[in-house]
Amino acid sequence: MKHTDIKVLFESGKDYVQTDVTVCGWVRTWRDSKSISFIELNDGTSLNNLQLIIEKDKLAESEVKPALVVGCALKAEGTFIPSDRNGFEISVKNIQVLGGCPSDYPLQKKHHTLEFLRTIPHLRPRTKFFEAVFAVRNALSFAIHRYFNKNGYKYVHTPIITGSDCEGAGEMFRVTTHGWKTDCKTESEYYADDFFGVKAGLTVSGQLEGECAAMALGKIYTFGPTFRAEHSNTTRHVAEFWQIEPEVCFCDLDDIIGIAEDFIKSIIKDVMSACPDELAYFDERIEKGLLEKLNFVVASEFGKITYTEAVKVLKKSGKEFKYPVEWGCDLQTEHERYLTEEYFKKPVFVTDYPADIKAFYMKQNSDNKTVAATDLLVPGIGEIIGCSEREADFEKLKSAMVKRNLPLEAYSEYLDTRKYGSVPHSGFGLGFERMLMYITGVQNIRDTLLYPRTVGNL
Repeated sequence: MKHTDIKVLFESGKDYVQTDVTVCGWVRTWRDSKSISFIELNDGTSLNNLQLIIEKDKLAESEVKPALVVGCALKAEGTFIPSDRNGFEISVKNIQVLGGCPSDYPLQKKHHTLEFLRTIPHLRPRTKFFEAVFAVRNALSFAIHRYFNKNGYKYVHTPIITGSDCEGAGEMFRVTTHGWKTDCKTESEYYADDFFGVKAGLTVSGQLEGECAAMALGKIYTFGPTFRAEHSNTTRHVAEFWQIEPEVCFCDLDDIIGIAEDFIKSIIKDVMSACPDELAYFDERIEKGLLEKLNFVVASEFGKITYTEAVKVLKKSGKEFKYPVEWGCDLQTEHERYLTEEYFKKPVFVTDYPADIKAFYMKQNSDNKTVAATDLLVPGIGEIIGCSEREADFEKLKSAMVKRNLPLEAYSEYLDTRKYGSVPHSGFGLGFERMLMYITGVQNIRDTLLYPRTVGNL
């Protein structure tokens, strides 16, 4: 069906003025008077609607009336003309309903709560809010690939179905072809005749496989879906999300911190360039001062503080935290937000965490108490990047795994990377949806995904 995208008409309007054009889209709103009808049409290519002007003496009522329905799909032909109020609009000559929309269409009103829209995920992309979210999501995805591509990283695709739960947290979704079985005496007997012959699950991280690839390719990144069977019913947790995980050889903790900061600034700049209308919308409707915040992040140097120093700052803050702060505890969201929003007032790297609260693969510091790890904390969200230098010493890595009762045979291939030509290397994981929340100001991670998957909700 030959037509012109609304985005093209707005961007190259002068080239189309006083010419006949054809557009297609859905009716967002309409209003009527005795002699003229107005339709706000949107085709998904632009955040802005295109106004159609229908002079009733030029078209039959039988053509016009079916088009004056919120949600219906139209094809309209007419003259593209300038407008003082709207920039451009179309004086309609012919109009055709491509798909009608009955009166029970749930998006009749102009504004709906996000809570209501979560009950109709299949329709909510038709609202301006979600059109803007998915436009930024698209731009952010491309910005991520662009950054790594121009900096010499290779994009690798790590397994989605795996036998490894990476950090040993036991939060994997099981993958099986078995129906209901009650006749097995042991777990190994249960899995023996399953599809893979062993217990399998959905990946919680591509890191371990990514490290293996980096040991041959030097610099790699993964960008794919990950799954966590956590019963965390919060605004920051979902069971299925996307994660970016670069892995860089010949790279220590300071190096990877520099890469992470450059990466964050670069992708924010790219999105601001690609989505000015969408970010202006979020700045006006969702988070006042959003553009100022993003510009500040791009222009400023991120803070840096050790975990030990951060604990001291929190204890001296005079704040009454729900979770008391002591050395050795995992920092909670309230602690992270105090550091970013009140103390530093900008993103901050917290480094050198206690070894006991971090993963087995992190490089052990010389104090034998902490590891070369850092989290990037940002205002409004808390942790957005988890980062570390990996333990490159075979014996130290092995002893850390034994201490945590990890089965060495299950990690034999991973240990081989330290046995055969081990090198210092580092990497980080960035939750894509949390980054999207930060860039848009959206407060609930459920509103960054097409179909959010959470505990009790498929």
